[in-house]
Amino acid sequence: MQRRVLIVVFPGFQLLDMAGPADVFGLVALLSPGDCYRVQIVAVRAGEVSAGNGVTVNASALSEVTGPVDTLMVAGGMSVPEHVADRELVAGIAALAGRARRVASVCNGAFLLAQAGLLEGRRATTHWLAAGELSRRYTGVEVDADPLYIEDGHVWTSAGVLSGVDLALALVARDHGHALARNVARGLVVYLHRPGGQSQFSTPMRALTPRSEPLRELQAYIEANPGADLSVPALAARARMSERHFSRVFTEQTGMSPGRYVERSRAEAARRLLEVTGLPLDTVARESGLGSSETLYRVFRRHWRITPGDHRRRFQSKEK
Repeated sequence: MQRRVLIVVFPGFQLLDMAGPADVFGLVALLSPGDCYRVQIVAVRAGEVSAGNGVTVNASALSEVTGPVDTLMVAGGMSVPEHVADRELVAGIAALAGRARRVASVCNGAFLLAQAGLLEGRRATTHWLAAGELSRRYTGVEVDADPLYIEDGHVWTSAGVLSGVDLALALVARDHGHALARNVARGLVVYLHRPGGQSQFSTPMRALTPRSEPLRELQAYIEANPGADLSVPALAARARMSERHFSRVFTEQTGMSPGRYVERSRAEAARRLLEVTGLPLDTVARESGLGSSETLYRVFRRHWRITPGDHRRRFQSKEK
């Protein structure tokens, strides 16, 4: 069965918001011809549309789309704020959404969905830089800036740029199973399908870069040694500071307490072990520094809203 995917663009759109998902859907046709998608790029007017980086794509007109629509996806871009006021674009999105089985946005394309009334009363995400504005402007939308993507009913929203690839892989997994989604990810040489509940940031990305060289070295040590003694006394001793001074300086310079930083780092270490090894859960917990399978379960639920076992079943590479 061929599923029709429409990706909405506009002058100044982010090219990767369109190209990433399009390549995911396109590779499905090569890997599993019986489960293919047909991608069509659409805009207010037919013809060439320039992305923010100057690359042009050829689009069909929104108003001329006929026939059934499986997935309607709206790209984002730096020019989204000016296009939110484009009544023709917003009306076209709303009209096609009414005919689509599901609707999705990449990055700040969520603003266009919200302007079309498609996020009212729903939970949604967008690029972390734009989340505050989305929440302020559309008070009926429950904005969560942390996840890579969110599914609320038939509406999906995703974070910045490459999270559109994660979203597209999730749609493929929903339609055809996780095995095919993993194969597509391998074919594109991208991360093996990150779960939507995963944060937009890894621990180092979430934290500020410390001004102090000893603290920067300590960050690297934490990431490389999740199973070591990473208690405040041990870390303070390694940084050659008193415990009180260390806790204050680390929090001030990274924006995160030592305990929170260590837990996030260990959670990510456990996630990687679950995805690339067949180790038992208690061994994963021990090697990632979380200690027990019970702690592993609690940490996974807190950070990724999924159980360790379910995460492994969904995202484990078969090439261990």
